[in-house]
Amino acid sequence: MRVELQDTNLFVEDLGSGVPLLLIHGFPLNQEIWRPQIEALSANARVIALDLRGHGQSPPTEGPYTMDLLADDCAGVLKALKVDQPVVICGHSMGGYISFAFYRRHPEMVGGLILAATRAGADSEEGKLNRDKAAQLTEEKGTQPVIDNMLPIFMATQTYREKPEIVSQVAGIMEKTSTNGMIGALQGIKTRPDSTPILGQIKVPTLIIHGEKDQIIPLSDSEAMHTAIPDSQLEVIPNAGHLPNLEQAQLFNQSVRIFLRKVAHSTVP
Repeated sequence: MRVELQDTNLFVEDLGSGVPLLLIHGFPLNQEIWRPQIEALSANARVIALDLRGHGQSPPTEGPYTMDLLADDCAGVLKALKVDQPVVICGHSMGGYISFAFYRRHPEMVGGLILAATRAGADSEEGKLNRDKAAQLTEEKGTQPVIDNMLPIFMATQTYREKPEIVSQVAGIMEKTSTNGMIGALQGIKTRPDSTPILGQIKVPTLIIHGEKDQIIPLSDSEAMHTAIPDSQLEVIPNAGHLPNLEQAQLFNQSVRIFLRKVAHSTVP
């Protein structure tokens, strides 16, 4: 379905019933990365997955796409769908940055957080420079060079060797990201604030999931979040890289399913 927002419309899937679970994809991906979760977890929750502006089937707008803008897009989708209870926000990578922005801006809407393959810190100066280079490359030559740079390090070595169909699937997903969408997201990621100061203030149940073999964000970043967020859980998924929800979908879904039960129990009056 399509959800109309003030300046754009977003493609959204809405399936199942129960605790609302909003799935926010990373860069440069779309909601198709959540297919194993949409199919399996809709038996346990109301699963809502969206294509962020400029990604997948959602049209691009002019950038930058700040994390605050994308968080407000997510809140707008939930309001349009008349979700009237606290939501579990599950963000992958850039989706995690958006989740922190969502928690800052709409705390009353959050019933739990799932932070997958992400970090709280802002980009280093070197990281910002690399975002600029990637954005310039995309402007000059389109999205393919960024895809070619990222695809070989997105997953664990075992995934490339034993699950080539997942590699092909991820390549196809990345190719659906528009030029403006890729540039706008890079600009927004580069300027995101450091979320480390709010970690100790998070008061909702929080599950942190990280692939043991992540080549993009080190496990130590998730361990630091786990230390800083009160009563958080950390699940390390073996034989998975930066896409644990695809590479080891069963293990990922099992962790989320248990967490959803915990959230549902914690919200019972």
